[in-house]
Amino acid sequence: MRKSGNPFGLLLLFVVLSSIMLACNDDDLKNATAISAKKVILSKDRSYGVEIIYSDSAKVKAKGFAPILDQVTPSQGPKYNEMPKGIKINFFDDFLKSTGSITSDYAINKEGEKITIFRKHVVVINDQITFTTEELTWDENKRMYFSPFGTVTTKDGNVVTGTQFSAPQDFSTYNIKDAAAEGYLKDKIAP
Repeated sequence: MRKSGNPFGLLLLFVVLSSIMLACNDDDLKNATAISAKKVILSKDRSYGVEIIYSDSAKVKAKGFAPILDQVTPSQGPKYNEMPKGIKINFFDDFLKSTGSITSDYAINKEGEKITIFRKHVVVINDQITFTTEELTWDENKRMYFSPFGTVTTKDGNVVTGTQFSAPQDFSTYNIKDAAAEGYLKDKIAP
């Protein structure tokens, strides 16, 4: 006569297998199928401590520094450069005198479109203004900067906040819509 195994061992095995099966949620399988169907393949080349020099007609116009630069080539679409730890760019005149800077905590350069988007704590400084925003786009073809919103602080302390900011790439002038301003007068107003 054959003796059967331990009934408590079979019960324990049944409980463990049931727990595993319950832990496998049907939604997880659906998500895995959806993710694998996208088949996003890309290559990423990472560089550390990168200095970028922008020149025009053999004259240095800007120097940028990025702690990390990722050159990304997706399986579909154009390649792009991503700076996940931010960037600082210094601008120069024809005599290599500093004329201003841009800093941000993140940036992406879309080479094919000739567009650079700066995000998170974006600060532009020149000798006339300081501009702050959370997103600023440089369109190299138009030689213009655009932002959906932002704040301009002039060197004399006036503050203008608004939407649809635009400026030429040298920030010599700017346009801002739906503006609200706070200004300071230097002289007393006579009664």
